[in-house]
Amino acid sequence: MKINEQYHNLNLLENVTYKFLGRDEEVHEEIEPLLVEHMIDVYVNERLTMKLVCIPQHLAELVLGRLFTEGIISSADDVDQIYICEFGKRARVILSKNKSGQSHEENEDYVAPTPTCCTGNRVLNDYFITDQPMTPVTPVPWKKQWIFDLADCFANGTPLHSQTWATHSCFLACDGELLFQCEDIGRHNALDKAIGYALRHNIDLKKCVVYSSGRIPTDMAIKAIRAGIPVLASKASPSAEAVAMAKEYHLTLICAARRDRMKLFTGNNPTE
Repeated sequence: MKINEQYHNLNLLENVTYKFLGRDEEVHEEIEPLLVEHMIDVYVNERLTMKLVCIPQHLAELVLGRLFTEGIISSADDVDQIYICEFGKRARVILSKNKSGQSHEENEDYVAPTPTCCTGNRVLNDYFITDQPMTPVTPVPWKKQWIFDLADCFANGTPLHSQTWATHSCFLACDGELLFQCEDIGRHNALDKAIGYALRHNIDLKKCVVYSSGRIPTDMAIKAIRAGIPVLASKASPSAEAVAMAKEYHLTLICAARRDRMKLFTGNNPTE
């Protein structure tokens, strides 16, 4: 897989002036850095397939991870090349010749929202989508300290969140070692970036732990299960349906994971 990224140092923040209004009649102007929403069009085999709203960091990882979690590809081997233009507005993905994952319906007018929390992401056609069923993940041993360490990383290592309070983050680790961390407008994007990073760098997701800052409904659980991630932890809470799905597919699901405590909803107990 060849990746050609032409963009560099795109703006992530914009200073905006607002008027502070206090209960005690205090009024004054202040300046606050706000996240910049970035739109990227993703073309797969020259066909516009997705529009993603994100922050312009780790765009190749985002595209690769989203292709994977949407079922458009089943591994990095399905991708021949990814090109991202100098403005980060257009991604061109060429699938390998042996990739034949096309749906039985070729409806160019199909438009469906992609689960994105608060962004305007869209899948614009279902030409490449396959109906591959999910398979249970393989549980792995894990340690409480790994989760506490990732919670520490969240508390100390999210610069955009510290400035804006407006991002979600995701952390990828293996055997207690932090491999990658990222931030984005939406929690789904952040998870896709972590998955895309693993695919790009030939990291076995079946041995990884992922920590997310966002809540875990079923769509987040589905991404983890499709990626084969055995342990998904979150600072936030799950939905009842996500817990049932995690149990069905043997996903170890840990939520309300803070620096001194956590809640184990499904999966095997920690080894220590």
